[in-house]
Amino acid sequence: MKIVILDGAGANPGDISWAPFESIGEVAAYDYTSKDQVVERAKGAEVCITNKTVFDAAMLKELPDLKYIGVLATGFNVVDLEECRRLGITVTNVPEYATYATAQMTIALLLELACLPGRHSSDVMDGGWCRSPQFSYFLAPLTELNGKNMLVFGFGKIGRRVAAIASSLGMNVSAVPHHPDGTEGTVDGYKIPYTTLDEGIKTADVVSVHCPLTPDTKHLINKERLASMKKGALLINCARGPVVDEKAVREALDSGILGGYGADVVSVEPMLPDNPLLGAPNCVITPHIAWAPKETRIRLIDAAADNLKAFLSGNPVNVVN
Repeated sequence: MKIVILDGAGANPGDISWAPFESIGEVAAYDYTSKDQVVERAKGAEVCITNKTVFDAAMLKELPDLKYIGVLATGFNVVDLEECRRLGITVTNVPEYATYATAQMTIALLLELACLPGRHSSDVMDGGWCRSPQFSYFLAPLTELNGKNMLVFGFGKIGRRVAAIASSLGMNVSAVPHHPDGTEGTVDGYKIPYTTLDEGIKTADVVSVHCPLTPDTKHLINKERLASMKKGALLINCARGPVVDEKAVREALDSGILGGYGADVVSVEPMLPDNPLLGAPNCVITPHIAWAPKETRIRLIDAAADNLKAFLSGNPVNVVN
């Protein structure tokens, strides 16, 4: 069996192994594949593995041997699912592999905005502490999170893990679940009351979004909702870039309505030079790396290989079409 991995460098830049796939068939792994290389490289393959390489209808029609596309990610919008259904191509994804790592990044961004360790370290390394007339100094106000209100929008596995960590920091956490099953949830013994976004956002000191990108969640955090937040509140986005209106966020940061924005995602990735968040005050952005710890990527590859094994055994799992 021929297995083609089209854009492996994201998940495996060379520090881990493709052995889980190599145990199944003959593997051709490419670091990157441009749009005009997809058909050429995938020709004759029964299995293709993609992370962000697009499979559109025109490409799929030129790959008659293709039976299976494994998406090396949770999101699968890069594949034309309707055309795959028509052609009998099974498509799978890997859900929930980065729960702990994404929650960890969420809290890291929150702590950076609250405590400013990166900003202060840079100043110290530039000689700022050496020039200080006293033993301690701070460049901007710092925030103690104990007792602050956090609103978690999206109470799936990542949102629940964030709620548990924030609760352990002494924060008062409330949540907006996709499908409420009562008036509150419980995570690691912490009771998390449920609310609505428009109610919870008014009293939140921190808002953290953890929802998929859908037509309903695009620009969920917009100019109107930002205006309803407490002045100086913090916003964290480890979901998807377009969940927030970046232009409105920039305006809220410039005006001081928003005290800080931390994100691991932007509306177009890689980031465009005209993104309004570039150079914004009190803004911390990382290049979509919440999923990137080595342990997390090993889990991803193992799970993707298990998906393929299940498909070959006639019992496919994590099918998205």
